[in-house]
Amino acid sequence: MSRKITIDPITRLEGHGKIDIFLNDEGGVDRAYFQVPELRGFERFAQGRPAEDMPQITSRICGVCPTAHHMAASKTLDDLYKVEPPSAAKKVRELVYDMFTMEDHALHFFYLAGPDFIVGPKAPKAERNILGVLGKVGLEVGKEIIGMRRQLRELMTLASGKAIHPAFGLPGGISKPIAKEDQQKFIDVAKHAVEFGQFSLKLFNDIVLQNQEYVDYITSEMYTHKTYYMGLVDENNKINFYEGLLRVVKPDGEEFLKFPGNEYLAHVAEHVEPWSYVRFSYLKDVGWEGFKDGPESGVFAVAPLARLNAADGMATPLAQEAYEQFFDTLGGKPVHYTLATSWARLIELLYAAERMQELANDPEIVSPEVHTIPKEVPTEGIGVVEAPRGTLFHHYKTDERGLITQANLIVATQNNAARIALSVDKAAKGLISDGKVDDGILNMVEMAFRAYDPCHGCASHALPGQMPLVVRVYDPDYKLTQEIRRN
Repeated sequence: MSRKITIDPITRLEGHGKIDIFLNDEGGVDRAYFQVPELRGFERFAQGRPAEDMPQITSRICGVCPTAHHMAASKTLDDLYKVEPPSAAKKVRELVYDMFTMEDHALHFFYLAGPDFIVGPKAPKAERNILGVLGKVGLEVGKEIIGMRRQLRELMTLASGKAIHPAFGLPGGISKPIAKEDQQKFIDVAKHAVEFGQFSLKLFNDIVLQNQEYVDYITSEMYTHKTYYMGLVDENNKINFYEGLLRVVKPDGEEFLKFPGNEYLAHVAEHVEPWSYVRFSYLKDVGWEGFKDGPESGVFAVAPLARLNAADGMATPLAQEAYEQFFDTLGGKPVHYTLATSWARLIELLYAAERMQELANDPEIVSPEVHTIPKEVPTEGIGVVEAPRGTLFHHYKTDERGLITQANLIVATQNNAARIALSVDKAAKGLISDGKVDDGILNMVEMAFRAYDPCHGCASHALPGQMPLVVRVYDPDYKLTQEIRRN
């Protein structure tokens, strides 16, 4: 019997990764490792570049979540130059960001995670994709999904220059206002977006929540972890993707920390393991206790499930109704079921649509006052947003000319990395008991990471050329037997 099972490449995520599952003599799982074999490099790429280039540079890290990096970089420039954008600029930024979040959440549910529920976790591999989803829900529904994403991207292009790589964020605001004659386009699409959000939640209810087998998967112990949770909240502790304070709650749901983003270094640290190029964030206030959950471990989670747990509610009415149903159905706050993240994501999709509708109808979004000229000499700046995948930190230091001397990016996937590692390991142990696996079982192991919508293009980017590589081979007693190097 083989003592090792490898899933390489893992599927339906951004970036690259692999899973190595090591079996014991009884055929159970000794340990499963979620590995990221790419080297992070963008923090080095930034050094020596003008700080104003960062919204464009960092948006190239990933073609799926460029707007998150563009917005975090723009907010970091505000802080770097100590300049407050006009109210209209902040509203347009948030409007674009809500459109992006909605579009991205739709992408993940219908294209990446959704096939596991809509088609089935053990369906043939060739059917677990968007084509399989369309086969289940019908072409008319497929046209609605694709059409909604297209409308949102067209408006993002209108407001920010490009849908994939925005070009409007500046220190102190944005490069151009929304034209008054274009406001109605945003209003019309926003109305449709709210309807789409309600439609998506109904689809989830009809296909997933009405299927007891799927509900059992969601609430099963092998997909459960009791960790800390982090997310941005407004002054009423309601979710906000663009600005607010970072709130951390304990595994029992009690508030543990609340702090502004520029104090992140006092609370968030990064741990390194030799078997992965991703860095594992943890709470300094608790400490690194290894890969385990519970109140004594500094492991925390970000992303939709974490944001719902960290907040006291949603800031829009329809999303608030869905929020209350979520917790009523799953036994109250906090919810620790990793697979419930897909449901939480659709609640956030509806919130983003409702907030988009509020902003689209705000007369201030067509104000020409969208930029405050910076006057301070730059030194250091920090910006935070809630990326679709969770809390995203940008931190830049510059010389007196505004050239980057140091950049630190802690992306959502790093903040989730320790919990993802826990999830993959626990799922593998819960699914594999006799050394025998099939494609369906391995896909259910992958579901443990897929719920987080990880982006390893952001978390650990590859440098050009070959990377130094060390391969170490251990025997069953973990004694080193061979070492191979590529320098």
